[in-house]
Amino acid sequence: MTAKFLGTDSSKIASGSYDRTIKALKQSLQDPVVMILLHQTLQGLLLLVAILIKKIRFWDIRCDQNSNEIQLQGKVASLDLSQDMNYLLACTRDDSLKLIDLRRNQIVSTYRTDGFKVAFDYTRACFSPDAQYALCGSHDNNIYVWNTRTNQLDKVLKEHKSAVIATAWHPHGSSILSSDKNKHVILWNDF
Repeated sequence: MTAKFLGTDSSKIASGSYDRTIKALKQSLQDPVVMILLHQTLQGLLLLVAILIKKIRFWDIRCDQNSNEIQLQGKVASLDLSQDMNYLLACTRDDSLKLIDLRRNQIVSTYRTDGFKVAFDYTRACFSPDAQYALCGSHDNNIYVWNTRTNQLDKVLKEHKSAVIATAWHPHGSSILSSDKNKHVILWNDF
């Protein structure tokens, strides 16, 4: 279901499977592996982040050791890593986004509001380039934007005619892109 190159050495990879294994770690898990991310800590540790059905698990891949796990209430639909690699944004099927501080391995904020409903198991949420905003589409055809510093809903963007599947922020922060179930893509300029 997922695969990543491990660092700059293209001869090493990690793969996650529905059969509950991560091949780079030679581990057997209790849940299918949905997604794999790599994270470099301040101490120089390279962590493998495996996203399972309702949890996120971290490993130090140098020693094949499980270092921590975060339990979530809903099935994980997607994750986004902030550019400074300090935060993860988890989109979960309990109709919320979770802001996870990777320095403390804990959830520091939860974003939800009336009307916001994660539409699919593969709904993609994202950070703004500076991680000041969290963005996610909803079953109600809208896009919800939360300010991660104030933890308040900042905007609701209304233009889609069907459930929004994915959102992406331009690397320079000037615009966002969204796509919906009916194959429509919208470019939001001057955001």
